[in-house]
Amino acid sequence: MQNNKSKMNAQPQPTLALLHWGDLIEDFLDTIGVSFEAFCNEMTGGWMFGYIDALKLAGVRTVLFCISARVTEPQRYTHKPTGATICVLPAPKIYQVVRRPMLNAYGCTVKDVFGDVGGVRRYWCAVLKEVVHHLATPLGLLARELRREGCQAILCQEYEYARFDVCVLLGKLMGLPVFATFQGGDFQLSRLERPLRPLTLQACAGLIVATQTEVQRVQSRYGVPSAKLARIFNPMDVANWHAMDRSEARAALGISLDAQVVVYHGRIEIHRKGLDILLDAWQQVLSERPGRNLRLLLVGTGSDAEKLRQRLAQMQLPGVIWKDEYVRDRTTIRRYLSAADVYTLPSRHEGFPVAPIEAMSCSLPVVAADAPGVPDILEGGEASGGLVVPHGDATALALALGRVLDNETWARELGKLARCRAEECFSLEAIGTSLRDFLISSSQRRSTGTSLQNPLHFIFDRQSD
Repeated sequence: MQNNKSKMNAQPQPTLALLHWGDLIEDFLDTIGVSFEAFCNEMTGGWMFGYIDALKLAGVRTVLFCISARVTEPQRYTHKPTGATICVLPAPKIYQVVRRPMLNAYGCTVKDVFGDVGGVRRYWCAVLKEVVHHLATPLGLLARELRREGCQAILCQEYEYARFDVCVLLGKLMGLPVFATFQGGDFQLSRLERPLRPLTLQACAGLIVATQTEVQRVQSRYGVPSAKLARIFNPMDVANWHAMDRSEARAALGISLDAQVVVYHGRIEIHRKGLDILLDAWQQVLSERPGRNLRLLLVGTGSDAEKLRQRLAQMQLPGVIWKDEYVRDRTTIRRYLSAADVYTLPSRHEGFPVAPIEAMSCSLPVVAADAPGVPDILEGGEASGGLVVPHGDATALALALGRVLDNETWARELGKLARCRAEECFSLEAIGTSLRDFLISSSQRRSTGTSLQNPLHFIFDRQSD
């Protein structure tokens, strides 16, 4: 009888709906060569699953909603590493019709999207380019599945994207608060976003922004009040992410113990990730240290894999090892990092990158370009375990890498500081609590003065009684 009473008094777990950037989930997975099955069974890390893990520790259940043109009805899966529910919804038919003739739906110009078109057809293509992304979300199906899963709030990956506008509208209709994060999207793909975005940003419940520069941008451009902004870093499973034995890691990769290794892991996008700068810097590092056993380990694949292959063949740089694969297994990534002496991130543009935090968790010093997010991660500079250089500057990158490679004792000290920084600022527990607190406070403000009790506020309050 007592057990039955406790079951009756048990409150439902707060549930958050998480929606990805991009029209279709396959637009992301196809570019990195990952099947949806592997996404469900093997993929870990990154901001998305970091959020899921962190919120889970804070007592919040997350349902990941994905949109796909490869299903015809809603389907449910379980993400094996986190236990989260993944709900896949079919893209609206009108979207699929509009998308079909497009060469690249994310292009900036009509030519990028449709190729060479002229006359009246060019006019209609221009119209379709501006509206296509706002057509990608199946509002009716999403509303039904949100109710079915008992979601009390919606969290979008990016606020500078059409899906955020649509979700804010849906949230208003359903009485649900809508939040969004910043993961690098500080641009707009269509003219339709220009008049809509100021309205939806004012109407949303709150924004989660890790970088100070982006906080300043949304405040100056859109007038978003400080109360709606939370500066919360992307989480990292620091407790279970640490260095492995270096000798074993190097033996597995065929790298000698006397070599000095610089590692980069991430997507292969030459301009965005600054890989052209890295190769130029590496050439300078080698020329200034003749006879040294130096290695540059590149890990990852992406849309520019073939271009990178051609560039490497053209430059004929000694000591470059490239693992052309998208690595889903945490142990494998840790092995690559553990084989290295220093991690580098030469990016021109980032949102809030997780890769350098993974390296810091493995006690690696970091040499990174000052792309958005990096100065926040290495806020204390050397005291945070790394060096920050101007982006796009191969000479500055080469000099910083050289400083670390030329002083192994100092490099080890930087690595210890990096690990401390990761433990203190990016752990799942700390970030999960911050996220949960922001959801509560923002929901409370949103429900003030309205006749409808906000459902997220209600459940959080009942749980804390």
